Amino acid sequence: MAILANSSTRILVQGITGREATTFTYDSIQYGAQIVAGVTPGKGGQNIYGVPIFHSVAQAMRSTNANATLISVPARVVKNAAFEAFDNHIPLAVIVTERIPRQDVVAIVERARLTGTHLIGPNSLGIISPHQTRVGMAGGNADAIHRAYMPGPVGVVSRSGGMMTEIANSLTQFGIGQSTCVSIGGDPIIGSTVLDLLPLYEADPQTKALVLFCEPGGTMEEQLSERLIEIPSRLPIIAFVAGRFMDKMPGRRFGHAGSIVEGILGSPANKCAALHRAGVVVADRLSDIPRLVKSKLDKVLK
Repeated sequence: MAILANSSTRILVQGITGREATTFTYDSIQYGAQIVAGVTPGKGGQNIYGVPIFHSVAQAMRSTNANATLISVPARVVKNAAFEAFDNHIPLAVIVTERIPRQDVVAIVERARLTGTHLIGPNSLGIISPHQTRVGMAGGNADAIHRAYMPGPVGVVSRSGGMMTEIANSLTQFGIGQSTCVSIGGDPIIGSTVLDLLPLYEADPQTKALVLFCEPGGTMEEQLSERLIEIPSRLPIIAFVAGRFMDKMPGRRFGHAGSIVEGILGSPANKCAALHRAGVVVADRLSDIPRLVKSKLDKVLK
């Protein structure tokens, strides 16, 4: 099955003629993703790797009926690009651009909610449903994706795109495949949190367990825990909380823009405690994840 994106997903790339977008367009096509159109104003009529380029999203939609967009444009114009996608009723938008002005991100997230668009990112490496599609640039080239990811029963949600691939690879090496892996983005404000995605995984018959890669900062895990205490999930959830050394260094930022802790709330220790209270298995080490997942799957699949 998969969530958000599968082999039928028809992808539009906004900013397709950029250096980064050109590269991941090629790699995604090689992996089997259906990239049906690109948009770069002023470059309509051209093509890249056989993908037609249009001046606008509206033109691309009339010709291709895309149902997902990947936005890879300069930070200053992401808001306009996202609004154009939302106004053309594209149901899934993935934003890979980082360093977008905070007020623009707030406006983008609010517009996505109003239009009912599933928004992933910003600062996301995208979505991979193994052997079906990739929307974004997670995993590298097609050969690397095939090595790291394989189809199976475990969903992965990660603040870090790189760690998403690391976790998927560790599961694959352990013989455990994945349903859909989502890099939700490392910024303080993002379109979809774990709490937003959980109902999609719970409704997916392929997904039997969920792995989370968490980072310091924000209250996403605390909010998830409150929901799980009130309404337990059918899915066993295994989490790893990075940056536990930050508990001794409050107010410091490490890595992602969202990884900043003010006081206790949002600290790794507080996240671990909240997740424990909600029945989530919290791994002490990243390398423990495959073993913990297998233990839970063995019980679920009996």
